[in-house]
Amino acid sequence: MADTTTPPATAEAAAPEVRGVRRIVTGIVTRDKNLKTRRVEIQTLVKHPKYGKYIKQRTILYVHDEKNESALGDTIEAMESRPLSRTKRWRLTRVVKLAPSRTLSNIEGAKSLAGSQVAEATGVKS
Repeated sequence: MADTTTPPATAEAAAPEVRGVRRIVTGIVTRDKNLKTRRVEIQTLVKHPKYGKYIKQRTILYVHDEKNESALGDTIEAMESRPLSRTKRWRLTRVVKLAPSRTLSNIEGAKSLAGSQVAEATGVKS
């Protein structure tokens, strides 16, 4: 009788499919108005080929943020992915640095509120 055993599996056949190398970029969130979508700006300095002066360039990416964990001003890391919509080709991997928190002086109407608190503390009426 013929031997019906299967040939031993090689390491290449048993290994899962390997994806290509995906680019990972770091940028700052410039718009967070859309649900699950962030607009990220990446700034680079490029040396002019003839004059040698450094020129600022920017790249705008639209990044998919499934859990809405990033906010305006955050520094994030994004990974290249398949097309998710007409403009989104990147996926959020992690939030590198949170934006500086807002203080009372930065919020609208804080000046009038602060002025009234100072007047109350000093006893001066306006």
